[in-house]
Amino acid sequence: MDKGRGEGVYGLFNDSFPPVLDGVTLTVQNYVRWLTAFGKRACVVTPWNPVNPPHEGYDLYRYFSLSIASRKPYRYGYPKLDPFIWHKMRNVPFALVHSHCPFSSGRLAVYAARKQHVPLVATFHSKYRTDLEHSLPPWMVRRIMDRIMDFFNAADDVWIPQAKVEETVREYGYKGRLTVVENGIDLEMSDFDSIMDFKARQRAKLGYAPEEMVLLFVGQHIREKGVLLIIEAVDRLRDLPVKMEFVGTGYAVGEMNDLIKRLNLEDKIRLHGVISDRETLKSYYAAADMFLFPSRYDNAPLVVREAAMMGTPAMLVEGSTAAEVVTDGFNGFLVEESPESYASKIRSLYADRDSVVRAAKGASSTLTRSWREVMEEVIQRYKEIIERYGRR
Repeated sequence: MDKGRGEGVYGLFNDSFPPVLDGVTLTVQNYVRWLTAFGKRACVVTPWNPVNPPHEGYDLYRYFSLSIASRKPYRYGYPKLDPFIWHKMRNVPFALVHSHCPFSSGRLAVYAARKQHVPLVATFHSKYRTDLEHSLPPWMVRRIMDRIMDFFNAADDVWIPQAKVEETVREYGYKGRLTVVENGIDLEMSDFDSIMDFKARQRAKLGYAPEEMVLLFVGQHIREKGVLLIIEAVDRLRDLPVKMEFVGTGYAVGEMNDLIKRLNLEDKIRLHGVISDRETLKSYYAAADMFLFPSRYDNAPLVVREAAMMGTPAMLVEGSTAAEVVTDGFNGFLVEESPESYASKIRSLYADRDSVVRAAKGASSTLTRSWREVMEEVIQRYKEIIERYGRR
């Protein structure tokens, strides 16, 4: 690629990309998909992985990395050990760089922006301190948090996926301007009647009986997401025909399996692992009656919106960041953070299926914004940022 050609390249930086599948990965995938669909030049910068995903229409620049044994297929990126990536960052003709992670890819984004004098956008996706406190001593958490905030302070524009995330960012010490830019969803349906017809077909396809209440969780299987709470809630529903489906993986899988066996819940709970095929995942979203997501860890989980598109309302913890977009009974359900509260609400909804349908309708109409619409907004914001800061 030659410098100066066209409007330049939009660079997307993140520490994860397929085969790693999580909410931020899906966000970056959809950014690059729609940028290229709208005729923009784009690239993704991410740590090397032995699996090379298809990347038609855009460049994929990968740098030296090592496997994280406890969190496969995640990898640690080490750009300092890869001289070729620094050369690329000096020579790809960026118009703007957008980092979705403050770690190794974020450092590369800062370098590229400074070397090429182009704007840097940074999106605040996760509760980083919570991640770090899970495995590191306090002194190391403080040191890494300082580096994370140095990264966000280096950005020209900091984006958050929903307004309530500002509380976390300010708590971490960021004092600059914040812009709310929502995420979209790529599981698109049409009207609510079509959604309900699709749900009925998928329930039959997956073999659920009409009287069964199907409960679903999609995401990382880690304690912070409340996966053990869900199992304990199902234990309190032994007398009801409920089926709990977990999709994903994470460090807590072993602990989850042990708890399921200890409580003799093998007939009610299944762990499917990662489902990477979007059509298969769509079937599970649609077949479910309720999406259980008792997480205080997440900022703006895509999975809640994906479930909403399939007519499956979420049950969230009242007061959590993720619950900001939900009004109890209208487009989801809010409960206390306890197995007893989750079980009690599920029990009452099993006896009142009409309430679930009403919440499903509200969720599908209020929580479902397409990636096409989101990316039209993003491209306009990119143009405004480039005009505002120019090449410095």
